[in-house]
Amino acid sequence: MKINRRLVLLVTAPLTVAVAFSVLALAPATNQALQADRLTSMVEAADGASELANRLQRERAAATALISEQGDAEAFRLRTNATDKSIAGFRSRTKGLSSVPGSAQGALDRIERFVEEMPGLRAQVRSGSSTVSALAFGYRIVIADLNSYRDGIAQADGVDADIADRIRAAAALSEAAEHTAQQQVTVMRAQAAGGFTTASQRTFDAGRMGYTESTGVMFDLGPGEWRTWLERTLSGAKALEARRLEDEIGRTGTGKDITVAPEEWQKAANDRQELLRSVEKRVDAAVLSQVSDARTTLIWTAGAEVVLVVLTLVGVVVVAIRLGRVMIRRLRDLRNAAHEVAHSGLPAVMNELSQPGALRGATPEEVARRTGDPVRTTGEDEIGEVGEAFNAVHHEAVRLAAQQAYVHEQLAETLVGVARRGARLTAVMVSELDTVQRDEADPVRMKTLFALDHLAIRMERNTNNLLVLGGYGNARVRSADVGCSTVIVAAAQQIERFDRVSLGAIESGIGVTARAVHDVAHILAELLDNATRYSPPDKQVGVAVWRLWDRAVVQIVDEGVGITAERRAVHNAALLEPQAGIGDVRSMGLHVVARLAARHGIVVELRDSSGPGTIAEVTLPAKVLALDLEEARTPPPGALGNDVGYEAPRPITPPGPGGHRQQPAGANARPGRDSAPIGTGVGLVGAGAPVGGDRETPPGHAGPRDGGPDGGTRERGHGTTPAPHPVHDEPVSRVAGVSSSGLPVRQRRAPQQWPAAGKREGAEQRPGTGAPRPSPRRRDSRQVSDVLAAYAQGINRSTNHRGRSAPDDNTERTEK
Repeated sequence: MKINRRLVLLVTAPLTVAVAFSVLALAPATNQALQADRLTSMVEAADGASELANRLQRERAAATALISEQGDAEAFRLRTNATDKSIAGFRSRTKGLSSVPGSAQGALDRIERFVEEMPGLRAQVRSGSSTVSALAFGYRIVIADLNSYRDGIAQADGVDADIADRIRAAAALSEAAEHTAQQQVTVMRAQAAGGFTTASQRTFDAGRMGYTESTGVMFDLGPGEWRTWLERTLSGAKALEARRLEDEIGRTGTGKDITVAPEEWQKAANDRQELLRSVEKRVDAAVLSQVSDARTTLIWTAGAEVVLVVLTLVGVVVVAIRLGRVMIRRLRDLRNAAHEVAHSGLPAVMNELSQPGALRGATPEEVARRTGDPVRTTGEDEIGEVGEAFNAVHHEAVRLAAQQAYVHEQLAETLVGVARRGARLTAVMVSELDTVQRDEADPVRMKTLFALDHLAIRMERNTNNLLVLGGYGNARVRSADVGCSTVIVAAAQQIERFDRVSLGAIESGIGVTARAVHDVAHILAELLDNATRYSPPDKQVGVAVWRLWDRAVVQIVDEGVGITAERRAVHNAALLEPQAGIGDVRSMGLHVVARLAARHGIVVELRDSSGPGTIAEVTLPAKVLALDLEEARTPPPGALGNDVGYEAPRPITPPGPGGHRQQPAGANARPGRDSAPIGTGVGLVGAGAPVGGDRETPPGHAGPRDGGPDGGTRERGHGTTPAPHPVHDEPVSRVAGVSSSGLPVRQRRAPQQWPAAGKREGAEQRPGTGAPRPSPRRRDSRQVSDVLAAYAQGINRSTNHRGRSAPDDNTERTEK
């Protein structure tokens, strides 16, 4: 999980707790605001209930007058229309009510049922089938429910006591108005019946008493100004007239006619009801205003608390985000700097320090200070301390790398010094061998000398390996390009088991530029040595060369047990990216090949063979090639134009001690060295023939031999080499089959005569050969045959005898 998510979780936990407690703290204020809002809605509905009660009272009076024949139907119709409008307004106000107290909700339900039954009641009134008592009772019930709703909302949750008292006072005023309305209907009934009965008289007196009690409740619960409003309103002429008529009717006994005319009474009663309604409206408005003000106060209080809490939380979040972003930015800068150092900066410094002469005389501490500090995110907090610690680690890593580079430079210089001393000693040994071989005629001693000569060649290749690992190259420079087959021959001369190298199809006209001849020969020598070392001793190692567009491909095929795909991938990676250090001595050949290949842009790759063994493929780029080179040699028997095939392996038959070959008189040539065309190789193989095959030895002189690590060469012998003598004239054979490695096999040819090599251009004379050499004495053919037999036995002794040298450790085992 990334750090930003961790910080978010870290901030979210306490923030969640804070929000939870804030909600709990805001809940009371919010609940009070909600209750005040609900109470305001109920008070607004109570105002509608008061209006509806007044309309029902007037409709009841009109209905009573219609039934008692004191009024007309038109007046009743007008009253019903006004009542219907009040019902619609009341329904709209009560439709959205919630959390209504139980008593108030019951009253609303009863009012709704009465409203649904009103059309039937009105029909009875119009038809005259209803009695005044039944009519008065029905209206009385619904008006009582309306007043009960007004009184019930005072019991709602969260209602302030003062507001509850005022609501009850307003409801009491509505009850007082209902008592006067009932008194009006009772008088109208008595007028229609010819006077009060005992029951109607009691009802009339109860109405007067109820009015007095209700107004008393209003005076007790309501504020004083409400009493003032009521007294001032009822102190006028209309109210006094209604009071006078009420007193006059009250003094009428039972069974007596009421002297007040119905019209006069109805007018006085209606005027008084209008006055009470005006006071009722003022009281309801005062209650609604007070409830609204309380609601507004509570809403603002709750809103202020919510805003305060929200602003606090937002402030906390903003501060946390800003601090978190700063921390995350610094951590990201630290991470980016670490990635830059790990993936780019430090590898670049290491690569630079791995180059020869990278220190340029500076100490490891100076190199470390010169690279600077990669992390600039420093400070006094923990992140800054981590940055400083990372800078310290980087400084120490660079210092250690510089110190290691210094040690590598010292080791490389030591290797180069040892290699140069070894090369000089090898040159002295070869010079002494030349001197001894020149006049030696004993085959036994000649055999030993030739074995030592071949061993010196291999020692010189190991010396060159040390020079390459030490960062130095072969300083020898040729003056002319060399054919590819000649380079392969020179490479084969530098390995121990040269007799197992078989030249296959080598396309003509492919040459190697002069500046790359020795390095290409060195690469091929290492690969050939590896192939012959880790393949069966009775199998040949095939070499083929062909063109591929602007490149040339050299394939070396052995029939060993092969290597696994994983290890082959490791070797190919090492060949593609040369190791900067000295490398493992056990895999010295692999590192040498990689360095030499990288020097010229050559690609070396190990590939799996279709059969047993491994294919080493060397791709020579255009800058290394000298194409269309005309070689002065006869094409090898195994080369068939552009065909990619190998010559069938042929057994090696060294000449025996008693064998006789025709040798020109006066020849003192040493087969195995004197016919070497290039480099440090010895003329051990000829183009188209396996190394060590039976051949005619060209007479002449000892050929050139290249010298020590500084590029010096040594002249060996004088004179010229006669033209080669062909042994057999045999037509080109066809493909005879397929070898065990899956390559085409051709018919065996007669051995080709070895090509002669002249003196190398610009060769430096070996020490001790500055004076002219005496002319060699002539030997007969028997002596020459003995020399050749000694040479072959010396080579075999250097490789197979109990006195053969230990295997070189300069090539890595790539076959197993």
